Amino acid sequence: SVFETETIRTIDVLSAGFNVDYGGRVSAVVDIQTKDGNKKNFGGVVGINPFAGKVVLEGPLVKLRQDKPFTASFLLSAKKSLLDYTSKSLYSYVNDKGLPFDFSDYYGKVSLGLNNGSKIDIFSFKFNDKVDYNQSTNFEWNNFGMGTNFIIYPSGSSISLGGTFNLCN
Repeated sequence: SVFETETIRTIDVLSAGFNVDYGGRVSAVVDIQTKDGNKKNFGGVVGINPFAGKVVLEGPLVKLRQDKPFTASFLLSAKKSLLDYTSKSLYSYVNDKGLPFDFSDYYGKVSLGLNNGSKIDIFSFKFNDKVDYNQSTNFEWNNFGMGTNFIIYPSGSSISLGGTFNLCN
């Protein structure tokens, strides 16, 4: 639920033993590939419901054109819980503070592409979840990460060079 559906290109769920691409583990992997921002036009989606509000924006930083040697686009997503505002009117049993749940999710990506097919993606995310039971327990989960994916096709060569660098906490 932390990734907006408008940002997802593919999702693969893999279970069993894995090769070195996934750390050589026996477990399960959810491989989420996000799409690139629109290379021609600006656009977005704004949504609101009683539980959450969201904004997804995308567009070109350098428009896709034949006379340009490269393109650049962005994709931004933000989602925030609205339960602290809406739960008091939706649920009769809720006290003045509202339901004890809160979350916020942010994701950003910049994609740079060359005309020969080489590509670099730079991304970052921050996900926060909180449950605050006043009298007993408070839970808080905070995730932050950033990284880059790249694939380079050297001109005049039949090889490609690709990789990923990530920093997460």
